[in-house]
Amino acid sequence: MSLWSHELRLFLRQPLAAPLLALLLLLASASVWAGLAEITRQHAAIDRILPQQAADEAAVAAWATREGDAGNVAYYTHYATWDRPSPLAFAALGQRDVAPFVLRIRALALEGQINESEAYNAELALPGRFDWAFVLTYLAPLFIIVLLHDLVSSEREGGRLLLLTVMARSETALWVRRVVLRVGLVILTLVLPLAVGGLLSGAGQPILGMAGLAAAYAVFWALVCVAVERFRLASVTSAATLAAVWLIMTLVLPGLALLAINAAVPVRQGVELTLAQREAVHAGWDKPKEATLAAFFREEPAWRDTAPMRSGFHWKWYYAFQHLGDLSVAEQVRAYRAGLERRNALSGRIGLLLPPVGLQMVLHRLAETDLVAQLAYQDRIRRYHRELRHFFYPFLFREQPFGPADFARAPRWRDSADTPRPPRPGA
Repeated sequence: MSLWSHELRLFLRQPLAAPLLALLLLLASASVWAGLAEITRQHAAIDRILPQQAADEAAVAAWATREGDAGNVAYYTHYATWDRPSPLAFAALGQRDVAPFVLRIRALALEGQINESEAYNAELALPGRFDWAFVLTYLAPLFIIVLLHDLVSSEREGGRLLLLTVMARSETALWVRRVVLRVGLVILTLVLPLAVGGLLSGAGQPILGMAGLAAAYAVFWALVCVAVERFRLASVTSAATLAAVWLIMTLVLPGLALLAINAAVPVRQGVELTLAQREAVHAGWDKPKEATLAAFFREEPAWRDTAPMRSGFHWKWYYAFQHLGDLSVAEQVRAYRAGLERRNALSGRIGLLLPPVGLQMVLHRLAETDLVAQLAYQDRIRRYHRELRHFFYPFLFREQPFGPADFARAPRWRDSADTPRPPRPGA
């Protein structure tokens, strides 16, 4: 223990040691605070939905139910859906930074409502939002490089290396001790703010997984530094070499991988799906009503015995071609989703070769902020939309009156889990 204490005192006497660790601690703490603030904002936005939903329904009910017309109610009522952040989302925001976590839908064609925003590979994109995952992936390696690039070369250039190796009981143990001490302090400065954030957000034991990843990633970069030191380069040359390795591994190669994956797996844009679906819906106005209803009844045979349509407009015909508009792009939607999943799988393979990419993929999976989580949210929206459609169909196809009490019977969106709400940072 005295050897470790001695090494710690020597290390802290270095001019840059304490300031570097303090700066890293400040950056890690700021990233956790920013993540908690963003998650608190998202929780607050979600909590405002239900009162707004009730107010909107009351406004629609005030006039739409006078005639008992369910078509007007289904058309003008927006139903809120939301995806609450997980307790670990503050550390790695991932898709939540760009994909909607609140979506208000109607009982109209759905795919155009879902696919207006894009999903992407957050792990392969250039550095984005400042969160703890950003600090760990991109900034922590630079601090490790600064602390380890001249571990041996500085002693050699100062003429102390020979005396140091002669006085040491074990030369290998000496350098291992110095490397472990520096890397351990870096890990501590990274994990301490994460642990505090985990306590505030109610993350529990899963936070240990992120802490373990931080330790493994720091060890990886320490091994890279040790490997470069083995070439007995000058301190400046060693620092430049390690900086080049950092640049290539964290920015250049992930960017090239993103281009390669996009070229290997072409995927239509979500906006294109939206336009295709809306064109199909708009075309429904010009098709014969009998043909539209016949196509709809093949998909929904339970409503085949509906009363014959009168001339002119009827809501059941309108909602029939809305649903057919979704069906018209169903194959394209499946291809779009398969393409995104294929890209995500390729990103995972890239992560086996590039630790920064692999680290972010695992962090986002633990935080449930990756593409898998976003697609799962979309699947829940589709199931909920189906419930809404089948709630309104009896009123539309059986021509039943829709009264104020029927609003309360409409399907309601439910949280996927009882997610703890983090307190406001600083509270």
